[in-house]
Amino acid sequence: MSDDFDFPDDLLAAEREAWAAIQAGALTPQQADAVQTRVTAWAAEARVDRYKAEMALKRAVRHSEG
Repeated sequence: MSDDFDFPDDLLAAEREAWAAIQAGALTPQQADAVQTRVTAWAAEARVDRYKAEMALKRAVRHSEG
């Protein structure tokens, strides 16, 4: 995956859903918090910088066309 991160499918799906909600103007604080919590937990488990992981996840979802 982007920047050598191998994101799990559930994390990619959560970010895709959040991105779709952002584009529709329907992102809720609860949805945003759930994604943030999941990214933070995954980064800790993977022992990677959370910020770098979050940015790579956003790139992977929002710019997947290349």
